[in-house]
Amino acid sequence: MRLRNIPGAKETIENNRFVVHELQEKRGNWKEVFGNSNPIHIEVGMGKGRFLMEMADLNPEINYLGIEMYDSVLLRAVQKMEEKAEEGTAPENLRFIRMDARELPLIFDKNEIDRIYLNFSDPWPKERHAKRRLTSRQFFQRYDQILAPRGVVEFKTDNRPLFEFSLEETEEAGWKLMAHTFDLHHDPSMNEGNVMTEYEEKFSSMGNPIYKMIAGR
Repeated sequence: MRLRNIPGAKETIENNRFVVHELQEKRGNWKEVFGNSNPIHIEVGMGKGRFLMEMADLNPEINYLGIEMYDSVLLRAVQKMEEKAEEGTAPENLRFIRMDARELPLIFDKNEIDRIYLNFSDPWPKERHAKRRLTSRQFFQRYDQILAPRGVVEFKTDNRPLFEFSLEETEEAGWKLMAHTFDLHHDPSMNEGNVMTEYEEKFSSMGNPIYKMIAGR
């Protein structure tokens, strides 16, 4: 659900050091943004950024980019990073991007991304909106254009119909389902090292099973 418009959000984002701008100029040169050649992982639809902030802290040898479409949502992540910066704990291997995910191939070059995270994505429940789902075959085609040969897509949700759709689309897109579970938190293998998102913690506490799949080519 889109958050209400927050006055000043756009201006704050445009002037924030943790948000990357002039995106098409970065295509093929994202390693220069971080000043190193470490692998780059992205989260599409990162929300308030909790997942990526924890991932960046746990894995300093990996660079992370959080992608969010809405200013009002991205603002929350920016504010959290500023709070961390004041405490001296802001991860230097994390940056944010405000963009529409449909434009991914325009700002990332072939083989430039090593992993894509999709966490609790909008289910777009109406059938006519299926191609907007981040696990649709249309989006798998976009991921194919930017992922390294051994790159993978990791998807988590509590929405059973969306998960079943995603499993089917993985095959239809010509991708390989490398692993999946219908109850992540009770699957010792797939839950090892799992970093929870805000939604995941909320839904899990309500007794909802969490579904996860990992897809590659």
